[in-house]
Amino acid sequence: MEDLKAYLIEHPFLQGFSQHHLELIVGCAKNVRFDTGEFIFKEGQEANEFYLIRHGKVALEMYAAEKGHITIQTISEGDVLGWSWLIPPYNWQFDARAVEITRAIALDGKCLRDKCEHDHDLGFELLKRFSNIVSQRLESTRLQLLDVYGN
Repeated sequence: MEDLKAYLIEHPFLQGFSQHHLELIVGCAKNVRFDTGEFIFKEGQEANEFYLIRHGKVALEMYAAEKGHITIQTISEGDVLGWSWLIPPYNWQFDARAVEITRAIALDGKCLRDKCEHDHDLGFELLKRFSNIVSQRLESTRLQLLDVYGN
């Protein structure tokens, strides 16, 4: 548990959180590993976690008829993977596939949603930070679609 806490404190996404909130967050965390080519999640599946990438690369993809899988964005160490756990109906909006061996901290979304219901300051801080991620991913999607269909 101390190793997880030490990593969480250093991760850019969680910098500036209070000790109290970090203690709440670490209670929902676990280490995970994905092999090259392994899907971490697929569009439409239930979204119950998000990931703080420690090492490796992950491609965010969407499927388009006649074009197949289109990579929207590739994320790596220090990035956050997944925001669908926060917004009902809690289903993944994209596919995520490990491009290389990837190690991450998985955070249980149900666990965090419960903690946010009891600590609104934690919920508000997470929502502010995830709003930036959602905005960035939507912009990447828009640019990728312009590239794919604009030619």
